[in-house]
This record gives sequence, C-alpha cells and structure tokens, in this order.
Amino acid sequence: MEWREDGGLRWIEARLPGARAAFSTRLGGVSAAPHDSLNLGVLTEDRDDAVIENRRCLAAALGFPPERVAIGRQVHGVELIAHSGAQSPSPFALPGSPIPEADGHVIPAGGGGAGPPAAALVFVADCLPVALAGPGGAVVLHCGWRGLARGIVARGAEAVEATDAAIGPGIGACCYEVGQEVLEAFADLGPGTASGRMLDLVEVTRRLLERAGVARIEAAGLCTSCESALFFSHRRDRGRTGHQAGIVWVEERG
Repeated sequence: MEWREDGGLRWIEARLPGARAAFSTRLGGVSAAPHDSLNLGVLTEDRDDAVIENRRCLAAALGFPPERVAIGRQVHGVELIAHSGAQSPSPFALPGSPIPEADGHVIPAGGGGAGPPAAALVFVADCLPVALAGPGGAVVLHCGWRGLARGIVARGAEAVEATDAAIGPGIGACCYEVGQEVLEAFADLGPGTASGRMLDLVEVTRRLLERAGVARIEAAGLCTSCESALFFSHRRDRGRTGHQAGIVWVEERG
C-alpha cells in the first residue's frame, strides 16, 4: 500500500490484480468539527451540503464522477450487491435517493464503461474496509464483527474467486474491548485472535481470508481509534463522529 495525496485529501491506495482499492482519511474536506473535515456519511450530525461536497472531492481525486460510485445502506449483514449497471439515481451523489441494504459490492471483471459503476464504496468508522480481487472482478466489504462472524468474507471471496485482498484501517486490538459473546464467535479460528477481552479484527479477517482461499493479503496496520488526526472512530468519539471509506474499482485491461 502507498499514501496518495491530491488537493489536501490523503488516502491509502492498494494495487490488486486487475483492480485498485483506496482507503480514505478524514483529511481534506469541508466539514466542521466534530466531523472535520472529509466526512462522507450523511447519517451524522453534519450538514448534507458539506457531505455532498466531500463525496464530490473524493470521487474527483480518484478519477470518478460521483454519480458512478455505488453504495448501500449498511446493516452489519452479509448481503452483497453484484452490480450489472450504475445506480440511478445515485444515492452517493444525491443523498436521499433509494438505496439498497448491503454490506458489500461486487464489480465484475471488465467493469467500467457505460455498464457497472466505476467504483463501489463502503463507509467505516472503526469497522474494517476490505477489498478483494480475482478473475471474477473486485469486491469491497464492510466488516464489523457481526458480518465477519456471519460469513461476509467467504461470500465476498467466492463472488470473484478472490486471490488477493487489502485490509484497510480499522480499530485495532489495542482499543477494541469486547464481550464474551463476541470472543466466542471467533473461537474456531484458534488462539491469537484476542488478548483477554481485546479482539484483533485484522487477525480475525486475515484468518477468514486464508480460510476462503485468498493467497495474498495486505493490511494497512493503522488503528482508527489511536490515529485521531487521520481517522474518524465511532468508539473513541462515542458515536459523534464522521465516516471514512473503502473504495474499489476494476482497471481497464490492455
């Protein structure tokens, strides 16, 4: 992964076979505190016009018109949308437009053009954004503990026969204290996924990816709760916070 910057925006970019992923930070937008400054989430106390401008700026920095970025209403589930066409009207560019419930998005190989969306995005503020790619295309997943426990990683990997994955910034084991029911949800992964009540979501995700047959896995290794200058964190900020994102797109071949 490498850091990228454009017009004050900073993000981490990962190369995957036939695809790329980006993980945004909170830097470079127009929102005021406590959502300063690149808040991408409308389900916050931020102004809608500020969020719309932030989304436009991020899409432009990555090279996409905002109306061609697909999103879903995230419910900590395992549903994926396989996109055969762009969302119209676009809930990313026009908040309030109809939006399907989903915690993952699939862009088929050979995407782009006038058919599928140019990119797909998940919102995060401690949960992990995970991008996968394989012969079938690319996937981006919103991975909280509930979705991980219910099998969203396996579903995403299967959807594109994933060989590679990039795990973006999320809350680290240093800051993620959980209850016994959460620890028990991952007991079958063996020791090393938690220290006492502190769960390591990245290690959980890594093991689930390996179990799903993903051979190459890269992780950002940044804790959203610790890195307050770079990331929003739902837990650190006690719910009064913004959202960053994980984005994936399929590259043109040839």
